[in-house]
Amino acid sequence: MKYDVRQLPLLSNTEIAQGIFDMRLAYAQEDLPVACGQFAHVYVPGKTLRRPISVCDASGGELRLVYQVKGEGTKIMSQMQSGTVDVLAPLGNGFHIEPGKRYALIGGGIGVPPMLYTAKQCDDPLIITGFRNASLVILQEDLAAQGETLLCTDDGTAGVKGFVTDLLRAHIAEVDEVCACGPTPMLKAVAAVCKEHGKPCQVSLEERMGCGVGACLVCAVKVRKNGEEIMQHVCKNGPVFNAEEVVF
Repeated sequence: MKYDVRQLPLLSNTEIAQGIFDMRLAYAQEDLPVACGQFAHVYVPGKTLRRPISVCDASGGELRLVYQVKGEGTKIMSQMQSGTVDVLAPLGNGFHIEPGKRYALIGGGIGVPPMLYTAKQCDDPLIITGFRNASLVILQEDLAAQGETLLCTDDGTAGVKGFVTDLLRAHIAEVDEVCACGPTPMLKAVAAVCKEHGKPCQVSLEERMGCGVGACLVCAVKVRKNGEEIMQHVCKNGPVFNAEEVVF
C-alpha cells in the first residue's frame, strides 16, 4: 500500500447541509493516486487520533472530503478555514470497478460521499441515495452529472418515501453489480437483496480506527473465508469487502 503524510493547503471548508461539511484540499492525484472507496486520515489539532474520512473526490487538483460533525474532533475540523491540513492518504482498499459492467451505487447518509468518485470510474451507473430527511440531503447535483440518480428519505420530505433497498429491488435487474456504503443495518439489507437476486455486492464498512494502517487492531470485523470465520481490519483489509464474506 502506497500512502504518505502530506500538509495539504486548505482551499475551502463549507457547510453543505445540517452539520455536514465539504472540505477541499489542494492535491496532486498523479503523485499519489487515489482509488474510489479509499479514505484519508486527517489530523485534528489538539487530538491524538486522526479522523478517517472517505474520499468524496480526487480530481481537478483537489482532494474532496465530505464529513459530518459527530464529536469534538470533527467540530474542530469544521472550524478550519485556512492554512494546511495534515493528511495521511490514500488508505485502504477501495471498490473494484470492471469496465463494461453497469453498477448500482448505493449510499446512505454520510455513506453517500464516496459514491461520487466511484461514479466517475463507472460506465452509466445507477446511483441510489437515502437520507433520514430533506435537511441531510447532499451531493445530488454532483451525482446527477455522473449517471441516473434515485433519491429517497425515511420521511418522504425529499425524493420518494422509503429506503434504498426499496429502490434497489425495483431496479436490480438493470445492473450487473452493486457497491454500497452506509450504516451497517443498511449494508446488511442491501447484501440480502443482492444475494436474493444473485447480484455481486461490495460493501464499504465503517469502524472506529486508531492508526488507519493496520497496526493498532482497533477496527476488527468478522469475515468468512474458506468456510471459517476470521477477524480482519477495516483500515487495512477494507474498508471495502465482498458482502458475502462479511458476518453482519
